Amino acid sequence: MRSTSRALEKTTTISTFDDLGLKPALLRALADMQFTAPTPIQVQAIPPAMEGRDALASAQTGSGKSAAFGLPILDALLDLPRGKTRALILAPTRELADQICSHLRLLAKHTDIRIAAVYGGVAAGPQITALRTGADIVVATPGRLWDHMQSGKAPLKDVTTVVLDEADRMLDIGFLPIVRRILSRIESVRQILFFSATMPPAIHGLVKDILVDPVRVELALEAQNVETLTQKLYAVPQEHKTALFLELLKDDSISSAIAFTRTKARANRLAIALQRAQIPVALMHGDRSQGQRERALEHIKHGRVRVLVATDIAARGIDIHQLGHVVNFDVPMAPEDYVHRVGRTARAQAAGDAITFAADDEEPLIRRIEHIIGKRIERSVNPLFPEASVEAPKPRMVYQSKARRRR
Repeated sequence: MRSTSRALEKTTTISTFDDLGLKPALLRALADMQFTAPTPIQVQAIPPAMEGRDALASAQTGSGKSAAFGLPILDALLDLPRGKTRALILAPTRELADQICSHLRLLAKHTDIRIAAVYGGVAAGPQITALRTGADIVVATPGRLWDHMQSGKAPLKDVTTVVLDEADRMLDIGFLPIVRRILSRIESVRQILFFSATMPPAIHGLVKDILVDPVRVELALEAQNVETLTQKLYAVPQEHKTALFLELLKDDSISSAIAFTRTKARANRLAIALQRAQIPVALMHGDRSQGQRERALEHIKHGRVRVLVATDIAARGIDIHQLGHVVNFDVPMAPEDYVHRVGRTARAQAAGDAITFAADDEEPLIRRIEHIIGKRIERSVNPLFPEASVEAPKPRMVYQSKARRRR
């Protein structure tokens, strides 16, 4: 019998990682990473997770959730012998799985805990070896993991903790049926940590089925309105978006940017236009190979290109420190995707700018975004088409968030 979730109760004030009761090896790693104070999601999620509680957390990428579920897992594993996979983390994309794996390895640097990534687009041999030899933590995309499970190459009978990260994105990609099948095969699970930036209706059934008396942590709205993020909107005819982007790129302060398009074809066309204008650019979408996608990320991370053009497949798996700008070249169809896109910048208290290009036919999408984030996006004068405008949403649709209405 599954019970309903309950709000997290107020506990003793937590201001440092020492207050969380983590083991010394993890505190050393956090000090090495220059992390001094836990983020809100870490403050609220780590204590109940360390107690073995299930958790249902609403928190966007960039809020510190990898450590929020990673630290309790690592802390528990330090008390157990090696050689068995005891924790499984499911993520929707290769990029996000790789990012989580890299972050956990940094947190585990002063331990002998082994962490393996399992996803498609690369050779399966090393992944099968890691699964068979019992990597302590496996971070996987559902599709590739299910393939290994079907062929008997993923022994997960000792897994006690499962994390579902970016569950709403898994829904978008169509992974939830596979997630259900994976969970049905792992009978040893005692704890599930469920993270999702949004909670669409289709996810509610899964939550009810798999979580037992979970602690609720709801921080998505607070995380997406960080003070260091500047949000701007330019009204522009659809056919002139490229010209506007090139005009804005004349400003040298835009030194690194991700430009999101709605389709792979539009991403290709924008990348070609930027190349012709001699703007260093990289391209990232579903038709690119794993190697091409990894090189694109490396190029933007190390300043070899100025612009990374991407579709939403990359919106939840990119962690680039000091990324100055996100450009919504196309307004996303789902307002939640706006949150994930702009979450690529202004991370870890750094400053960042989110710029959105909106054509007349995208006005309804802008209204939905502003309704979700609970604020009006600042309108800026279009230097090429100052007469263009996007009607502002009515105040009642802007200034009251969903969270406030529920109270």
